[in-house]
Amino acid sequence: MTQLDRNSQARAAIAADANRTGSVAIAAQVPARQHFQRTESLMKDWAGSIRSQHQINKKQLLETQHDFASPLPFPIAQRFTSHLNTAMVPSVRRSLLACVLAFCAFSAQAMECIVPAKPGGGMDGACKVMRKSLPTVADTPAANVKISYLPGGIGAVAWSSVVSQRRGGPDTLVTFSGGSLLNLAQGKYGKAAVSDVRWLAGIGVDYGMIAVRSDAPYRNLSELTQAMRRDPGKITIGVSGTVGSQDWLKVAMIARRANVDPRDLRFVALEGGGESFTALQAGHVQMISGDASEATQYASNGQFRVLAVLADQRLPGALAGVPTAREQGFDVVWPIIRGFYMSAHVSEADYQRWVTLFDQTMASDEFKRQRAASGLYPFAMTGAALTDYIHNVVEQYRKQSQDLGLVR
Repeated sequence: MTQLDRNSQARAAIAADANRTGSVAIAAQVPARQHFQRTESLMKDWAGSIRSQHQINKKQLLETQHDFASPLPFPIAQRFTSHLNTAMVPSVRRSLLACVLAFCAFSAQAMECIVPAKPGGGMDGACKVMRKSLPTVADTPAANVKISYLPGGIGAVAWSSVVSQRRGGPDTLVTFSGGSLLNLAQGKYGKAAVSDVRWLAGIGVDYGMIAVRSDAPYRNLSELTQAMRRDPGKITIGVSGTVGSQDWLKVAMIARRANVDPRDLRFVALEGGGESFTALQAGHVQMISGDASEATQYASNGQFRVLAVLADQRLPGALAGVPTAREQGFDVVWPIIRGFYMSAHVSEADYQRWVTLFDQTMASDEFKRQRAASGLYPFAMTGAALTDYIHNVVEQYRKQSQDLGLVR
């Protein structure tokens, strides 16, 4: 028998064994080794066809063709494929590659938390609270939480991206705030509805507040609003955002209850709570409308005076001595929820998996510590209960905005 005949028999035996057992057949090197051609794979990231996760159509299998004359981008795969022989049947080759690629894909999986704003704000903080407090489970290690920033329109860009399926999946969450719900109520997300997404969890709540410098002549809301009535344009008010924003609405609602037209007031649009307190300290504005968590951070140095918190009852902690607006005769309560939603196209099983995980997490002591450290106050609601709550809040915001002439 010639050497060629012996090689042919050896290759045939190896192929038969691979077909019977489904195992990987490693053939000996032969002088006329041929390369694999047109190998099908389910890879998302391969040299020459790299795409980000959100660009992949989940409804289709992405097929790429690879010439093994070009080495694979994984060192172990490079060494492995150098020993693969053409005696292996195509079905075995595809099974082998699927195993290799599944291993690589598994190692890269992570929960994605989308922040629809720039880094450093309250919505960013919500993602970080969950990254620190999510328990480690088989398919969602807390250490693998990836935070992505997608700013624009106080959530409008992220909303559109998830609703249109450009982003989103069973392990992609988007954080939202009361500002997101206000924009939704005012139609700033376009023709959007509460039912366009799946509301997952509310993890905490902040509240509005009104503050002045510690040397200001105003000791309470009554003195402040009396000054507004005497000369509405005299007091310059710092707010985050423009007309119709949360901070603007807080002042407008208080002013209306004091028979002051908010359109006569002077507002200065600023970028976030940090800039508001800086402007107040420098004397560029005489009062600011912001959030209690911001006041907790800045008011402790004695340079500012918080006149009121817009909560149902007095808040614990550093602002425990500050009366509510309601105590002072102004029935204005402004909670600012922080939470998460998912794509409406996520399966019921995946949605309920996350609901259960959030329920477990928010019951833990570690979560409560992280929530308090971020300046949020207790609020925990998930699933159907949260969805009903969101419907009610958006409708309430819509009516308030209509009363102020912000929406038709």
